[in-house]
Amino acid sequence: MWRALAFLALLAIAAYAAVWLADHPGVVTVTWGGYEVATSLAAGLVGVLVLAVVLGFAWAFARGVLRLPRQLSRSGRERRRARGYSALSRGMVAVGSGDPVAALRHAGEAERLLGREPLALLLTAQAAQISGDRAGAERAFRRMADDPETRVLGLRGLFVEARRQGDEATARAYAAEAAHLAPSVSWANEAVLEAQCADRDWNGALDTVSRRASLGIADKAAARRQRAVLLTASAQEREAGDPERALAQAMEAVKLAPDLVPAAVVAGRLLSRRAELKKAARVVEAAWKAGPHPDLARVYLDLRPGDSSRDRLARAETLARLSSWHPEARFAIARAALEAREFARARDVLAPLVAESPTRRAYLLMAEIEEAEHGRGSGRAREWLARAARAPRDPAWCADGIVSERWAPISPVSGRLDAFVWQTPPDLITRGPDAADASEEPEAEEPDVLAAPEPTRTAPMPAGETRTPAPPPAPPRTGETKPPAGEAKPGPVTDAKAPRPHGNGLDTSAPPFAATATPVVLPQPKPPEDEAPFVERPRRVV
Repeated sequence: MWRALAFLALLAIAAYAAVWLADHPGVVTVTWGGYEVATSLAAGLVGVLVLAVVLGFAWAFARGVLRLPRQLSRSGRERRRARGYSALSRGMVAVGSGDPVAALRHAGEAERLLGREPLALLLTAQAAQISGDRAGAERAFRRMADDPETRVLGLRGLFVEARRQGDEATARAYAAEAAHLAPSVSWANEAVLEAQCADRDWNGALDTVSRRASLGIADKAAARRQRAVLLTASAQEREAGDPERALAQAMEAVKLAPDLVPAAVVAGRLLSRRAELKKAARVVEAAWKAGPHPDLARVYLDLRPGDSSRDRLARAETLARLSSWHPEARFAIARAALEAREFARARDVLAPLVAESPTRRAYLLMAEIEEAEHGRGSGRAREWLARAARAPRDPAWCADGIVSERWAPISPVSGRLDAFVWQTPPDLITRGPDAADASEEPEAEEPDVLAAPEPTRTAPMPAGETRTPAPPPAPPRTGETKPPAGEAKPGPVTDAKAPRPHGNGLDTSAPPFAATATPVVLPQPKPPEDEAPFVERPRRVV
């Protein structure tokens, strides 16, 4: 609309000018080179306009001719750039699809057409990587590192290549330089933090964690947890030489992460040495409520070194009340009762664990109770030890496939901070080369060894039925010699820890070599070589 109004306005001005010229006629005289030309004013104006149009067309033609080479060069560069970006796009697709031949071809074409374009250099480096040319990839990344615009990207590539070659010192140098140039780059900060933890530079690692949190790279909750872990690691190292500083760091770690067991353990131990027993008990009890742990129970029971075994047992019962009789509390009570020589109390506390979810630790503790009461090598103790060999594993500190009895701030495999987690390790069973042959034979049934050992009971004799005494041992065959004195008679090999068959079940009340009469076990007939042996399972008489 505005254009129409502007056209109408110009048309009105032209009409007014034409009318004005018609009302004011005049003569225009031009004298040039001895000639004189006279014409009307209107004709003179029309001639001037025509001359201006002709001159304009002539100037445009001359300018187009003069700019023709530049335009041809610009169009050639644009076509070249378009071909380069097309090759770059096809090269990226080849890298993503894992085609090293096409990737190298397109990378060379893109670099030839685009020159030092950052994306072309990146494509060259990635094509060299997927083709296995580490030297070519390193050269491309070095060229990128020399350019200020792509320096951080080049340092990233050089860092990855150094890691692949196992050159940790060079990788750390590249990461430190990248973190200095771009503090907000996450990979550089993580690499610097990992290097500081590997060097046990806990103060530097604390500064890095604080900087990451201030820049928004890491979550605040994760930063608090990492800071607590670093303070705990520093407190563990200072515990012997600088206990005051270690206590301050451990208490700060407890405030940042109340559920961090190692922090509470260090704090409780140091407070106990300073005779601040109530404060130490509060710290350990708070961590115990968050998650019961055997290290916490050990520190809590040892708060006052001069306590008697009865006092330690009472303190263990306090932990049980705080955690609603958690299994770790039962272990603590059983250990304290064992030290107090209250064997019945220790068995009663462990009975639910043995009946519901027995683990190796429960069986071993039951074996200790039997050995403490009946002496080392008793039948009951061997029975519990045999069960412990097949029992599930207990929770432990696990990180990246490593199972450790002690907590560590970093993983020994990956160097990751706060990698250890208290959990049950997986039971991995590796089959040997003879597993295929063994799997073809039927497995012999074994007695149930997961139930708690029971005392020997005599089953009532049904009416009208008599017991058949065991047959006497067969006399030696002709030609056999009696083994000399002191030498064991050859016979079937049995495991000393395995349960012994009895007429009424498992006889766990007497040691295997007691001086009492034992039933004679006749050897089974030898099966043919192509058949699997048959093992009869002991039966219970009910």
